[in-house]
Amino acid sequence: MSEILGISLRQYIRIDNEEDLPRRDVLKNLILELELTDEELGEYIRIMANKIA
Repeated sequence: MSEILGISLRQYIRIDNEEDLPRRDVLKNLILELELTDEELGEYIRIMANKIA
C-alpha cells in the first residue's frame, strides 16, 4: 500500500496506527484505494481530531 500511495513504509505504518495524519494528496489516494464511504471517512476524521486536540 505504501508503494501505491507513494510514501515510505514507515510513514504508512504511522498513518495506519493513527500516529500521524496523512498529507492531503495521500488521504485522497487512501480514500480512493480503500473505497471509503463518507461515514468511514467522517469517523476517521473524528478520531484523528480528538487525538490532535
